[in-house]
Amino acid sequence: MKMTCDRELLLSAFQTAAMVAPARSPRSILQNVKIQVQDDQATLMATDMEIGIRLTVQGLEVEAPGIAVLPVASFGSILRESREEKLQLEMTDEGVRVRGAYSQFELPTQNPDEFPAVALFEEDKYHKLPARLMRELIRRTLFATDTESSRYALGGVLLEMTTEGIIAVGTDGRRLAKMEGAAESVGGHETGETTTIVPSRSMQLIERALTDPDAEICLAARANDVILKTPNATIQTRLVEGRFPKWRDVFPTRRDAQQIDLQVGPLYSALRQASIVSDTDSRGIDFAFGDGKLVLAARSAEVGQSRIELPIAYEGPSVTVTLNHRFVSDFLRVLEAEKNVTVEIENDEAATLFNTDDGYRYVVMPLSRER
Repeated sequence: MKMTCDRELLLSAFQTAAMVAPARSPRSILQNVKIQVQDDQATLMATDMEIGIRLTVQGLEVEAPGIAVLPVASFGSILRESREEKLQLEMTDEGVRVRGAYSQFELPTQNPDEFPAVALFEEDKYHKLPARLMRELIRRTLFATDTESSRYALGGVLLEMTTEGIIAVGTDGRRLAKMEGAAESVGGHETGETTTIVPSRSMQLIERALTDPDAEICLAARANDVILKTPNATIQTRLVEGRFPKWRDVFPTRRDAQQIDLQVGPLYSALRQASIVSDTDSRGIDFAFGDGKLVLAARSAEVGQSRIELPIAYEGPSVTVTLNHRFVSDFLRVLEAEKNVTVEIENDEAATLFNTDDGYRYVVMPLSRER
C-alpha cells in the first residue's frame, strides 16, 4: 500500500473513526483503525465489537492499493500535530511509514487479517430520510437520555419507524423529548413491536458522521442492531437491551391547560439571567405567567436572589410552575433563537409541555415550590 492524501481531510475522517476504537481492550487490534486503499479512495474501519464504522475518503493519489492497520494514539497524534498539507502513507516490511515534505515517522503495525469484519449496508428493507432530519432527531432527544441510570433502557434514544415517518424519543425519567419527521419506508420496513433503542454513544457518532445535511441516508432496524448508510459512511450498532417506558402515556390530555406562545431567544436569555443565582442544591426557577409578562425568579441561600421580567402576549389567568432550569435550558439550546414554542401549563403539580410547529414535543416534571 502506498498513497498520498490531504492531511486535513484524512484527519477529520480518522478522528471520527477513532471515536469507536476502545482506549483499552484485551484485543489490542481493536485499538487501531484499519485502512483499505484502492482506486482513488480509502476506507477507514473501526469497531469495539458493539459499534462498527466505515468511512470513505475520496480524492487520494494511490500508487499501490493495499491494507494497513493504523494505531489510533500515535497516528492520530501525527495527523493532529503535523502542519504538512500532504502526507504519504506506505506499508513497509517494518510497519507503516508516514512521510511529509519535512517529516517522517515509522510506526509498528499489526496483521490486518486479525481485524474483525465491519458490516456493510446490504439491506433491502430500510427507511430513507434527509441527513438534516436525522441530525435534528438526535440533537433534540439525545440530551434527555440518562447514561448513568440503573434503568439501562434510558441510556439511549428510542427509534420508531412506520410507513409514515420516523419518531425519536429520549428520557431520563424526569423529562422526555420527542421529535418526529417524514421518512420513506422502502420494502415495507417498519420497527413494529420491536424496541429499537440506540445507545447514546452511537447516536453521538452518527451525528458526527452526518457531515452533509443535504444528503440522503438509509436506516435499517434489525433484531439486535441498526445499520445506517450515508454517502460516505456506514455505521452499525448493537441496541440497548431493556424495556423503554410507555412514552405516549407521558403526554397529558388536557382541557384546562393554559397555552402560552413564547420566542426561544428572549426566553433563553431571561432564563440564563435568572439562573445566575442558582446552585447545585437549588436548580428550581419559578415561571410565573400573568398580566402580559413572564416573571422568572430564583433564590439560593448561598448565592442570592434573581427576578427577571419578560413581556409576553398572555392575558389569561395567573399560573406559576417551578422547573429545573437546566432541563429547560437543554430544550431551548437545540432550537433556533427566532423559533416560537408553545408552553402548556395546567397547574404547579402537573407536567409542563413544550411544543414547536415542526414535530418537537418536550415534557418536564415540576419541582416542589417549597424550597
